[in-house]
Amino acid sequence: MEGLLLQHLYPLPAPGELVWPGRILLAAGLLLDIWAMAIMFKAHTNILPHRPADTLVTTGPFAHMRNPIYVGNTIAAVGLGLALQNGWLLLAAPVAGVLTHNLAVKREAMHLEAKFGDQWRAYAGRVKAWWLV
Repeated sequence: MEGLLLQHLYPLPAPGELVWPGRILLAAGLLLDIWAMAIMFKAHTNILPHRPADTLVTTGPFAHMRNPIYVGNTIAAVGLGLALQNGWLLLAAPVAGVLTHNLAVKREAMHLEAKFGDQWRAYAGRVKAWWLV
């Protein structure tokens, strides 16, 4: 939301030739979010990040990354920035990713390790938090 307001007040252009790739990234990020949420729903586990997990989900997108919703959100934010030619959104996306990692991912990992123990450690040892990182 802030990126949209900043763009209105102080326009920061983004590469115009990347509007269509931005739309594709936006759609891909949203599809990843929906896929991850559907898998969590199917596993009967809590989807809200401020509530404890009921089940350790390791299938679907969780087989490839431990935090597909956060990855999807970040991809969608970059896509939206490109699609709207909003440089502020492009700058905010990696900042939001770093903040999410430090404020949520690390805390969630500690909770999951405490709750699921060896099962979590084995999963975390073979699946990266952010897909590539």
